[in-house]
Amino acid sequence: MKIRQSLLMKYLLIITAALILWPLVLPIYYIPKEFLDNEVKQKIMYLDTEKLEQMWHREASKLNGGTPEKINKRLQTLKEQYSMATMFWVDADGNTKLMSPNQLKIPNQWTLQDSVEFMKKSVGTGPFTIVAYIGGDSNQGFMVFQVPHTLTEPLSPSFIDDMYLLAFGFLVFALFLFISWLFFSKIRRRLVQLQTAMTEAGETGIPDKVAISKIDEIGQLGQAFNRMIDELTKSRKREQEEEVLRKQLIANISHDLRTPLTTIRGHAYSLQKESLSPKGEESLHLIESKVDMLSQLLDNLLSYTLLSAGKYTIKRKETDMMRLIRASLVSWYPVFEKEGFEVDVRLQEKVLVWNVDPQWLTRIIDNLFQNVVRHAKSGRYVGVRTEEKEGRNVVVIEDRGSGMNNGSHEKGAGIGLSIVSLMLKEMNLDWEIESSSSGTRIYLHEKI
Repeated sequence: MKIRQSLLMKYLLIITAALILWPLVLPIYYIPKEFLDNEVKQKIMYLDTEKLEQMWHREASKLNGGTPEKINKRLQTLKEQYSMATMFWVDADGNTKLMSPNQLKIPNQWTLQDSVEFMKKSVGTGPFTIVAYIGGDSNQGFMVFQVPHTLTEPLSPSFIDDMYLLAFGFLVFALFLFISWLFFSKIRRRLVQLQTAMTEAGETGIPDKVAISKIDEIGQLGQAFNRMIDELTKSRKREQEEEVLRKQLIANISHDLRTPLTTIRGHAYSLQKESLSPKGEESLHLIESKVDMLSQLLDNLLSYTLLSAGKYTIKRKETDMMRLIRASLVSWYPVFEKEGFEVDVRLQEKVLVWNVDPQWLTRIIDNLFQNVVRHAKSGRYVGVRTEEKEGRNVVVIEDRGSGMNNGSHEKGAGIGLSIVSLMLKEMNLDWEIESSSSGTRIYLHEKI
């Protein structure tokens, strides 16, 4: 991916432009006038009146015993530093000396009344006044420092009142916000499109590919997503081909094995007419038993293949479940009796009608009974009853074997139960299994 196409580089470019422009915009809002106006800079030194008083009394103390020339020279120096202040001093005889700047209202010869009048004018609305005795001794005279009260008042924030510059600042700020919004809105729109493509599957169950307009980070993500879709499509196609092949193979095997099984069963029947030793008769019965088991397994394989392919015809109708279950029990009773099972039947007397295929449901019950005989033989018990569970009529088939998790000496691939599950689903029935080391219960009922 080229650097100029990177979203990260584009965003860094926006941030860099903002950092370059912002210092130019910032003064428009926030630079106070005192940083731009020399006159205002000078006013700042008069804000702290406490420091001014300390400075003036300190200077007066330094002039202890000083000659008029020394005092005049020092005041002139201070005047250069505090150019906006009025300074003068009065000697011990009450004569006004150096006054800067000249003020006509200051008397040349001070009396007690002049001093009182001066102090009255300096209080309240008058200028801020500092009086200090020279050398801290009233006999050496005093020196006065005055500034207008406007200079000692706190400065209020003063901003440049220029509408053109203010409008420019707002324009730059709005431009930055708009560019940022435009940048992220495009990213969000592309991400939402990608999210929609990921969550919405087509008829095949696989999402459609996304259109890629830019090769940036999101574009690379889209390319990876499209590659994943290609792999999923190829995998689904292979899976479907393998499924067709597997079903065809099972159907062919089931069909091809019926011929040798029929031949074996025929020869076994012929051997029954011959005189055999007790051991031979036992072997013959074992052969017949295994042939029947293999034939049942082939029927299950073929049925499972037809069911999963949707080619097993279903004919649903209103069926009396109690009658159907009793008929199945009658056909299985000799098997249970031969294997020494206790058969416990507790079915309700009233009619229980389900909309099912009778042949399919008979097949389901046969598979469940067959599982009991094969895998729960140790319990020597099979129970069939009806009960109400959560407001529904439920058919329960239970055993007292070692449970499904413990297996049995004839553990198979579970095709029989897979057929049961597929058939129940097609007939809109449901089932639950409760299995433990003390036995297994299977509940059959209609879906709500």
